[in-house]
Amino acid sequence: MLNVDALEGWEFPLLEQRYTADQTMLYAATLGFGQDPLSAGQLRFVYEKELAAVPTFAAILCHPGRWTAAPELGVTLTKTVHGEQRVFLHKPLPPEGDLVARARVHAVQDKGEKGALIHAARTLYDRAGGDPVASILHSTFCRADGGFGREFGTVPKAEPLPERAPDVVVDIETRPEAAVLYRLNKDRNPLHIDPDYAARAGFERPILHGLCTWGLAARAMLEGVLEHDETGLRSIEARFSRPVFPGETVRFLIWREDGLCRFRARVEARDVTVLDAGRCLIGAGHDAPEYMVPA
Repeated sequence: MLNVDALEGWEFPLLEQRYTADQTMLYAATLGFGQDPLSAGQLRFVYEKELAAVPTFAAILCHPGRWTAAPELGVTLTKTVHGEQRVFLHKPLPPEGDLVARARVHAVQDKGEKGALIHAARTLYDRAGGDPVASILHSTFCRADGGFGREFGTVPKAEPLPERAPDVVVDIETRPEAAVLYRLNKDRNPLHIDPDYAARAGFERPILHGLCTWGLAARAMLEGVLEHDETGLRSIEARFSRPVFPGETVRFLIWREDGLCRFRARVEARDVTVLDAGRCLIGAGHDAPEYMVPA
């Protein structure tokens, strides 16, 4: 059972990372940017000439690692899955930089027999100027650890998607080796490359990283709504529903609203939703999220 007191008082070390243009380009390439070599919009993210960073790259910077493995937290690691992911850009992410990050456990929710949710937040700051760059909320669903009866913190509630037809549909074909490539972003979980390990986890073959599927949502938004202008994507969030297998085509259904877009992602070949309750804030005029961690 989760030790909620330990989670509420958990102290993260100062997280630090210097990242390069090479890492920025690699991340974009693992999402499939550059598959169309004649697309000037795609090339902005993989070519050092006037290079731009994909906003979701922020989610893997200054990562705290597998901190939930600490025995005193009481997390049943074999029963955890990535539940939700959010990122808010306080300003456009530079193509290279030197960052420090502050992190905290923002909230814990008890879902009873279904399990529990741990929401870990961190905010990235520019080391030189001290300005906030991005805030991230990573939500872990602990399927075997509910029923402890105490919660703390709050998280934004997902709103239902419109019932009308989507305004924009974007299909993204993933490459068969997509998970092999995405592992180079320092996520070496064998679930994404080892067939025997994937079989023991209940999958017919290795699955794509959830954060890769989530990154594809940013690519769909950049290509289908923002004409590859990354400065227009202020935040992106989604709930993970089902895994994607490398090589599948993911269809993004996007609804435009005032100042934001909502979306869902599906693999139509298997008739499954893989991302749900998706939401993007578009343009300026949006307040920083409540999960921002002070410097």
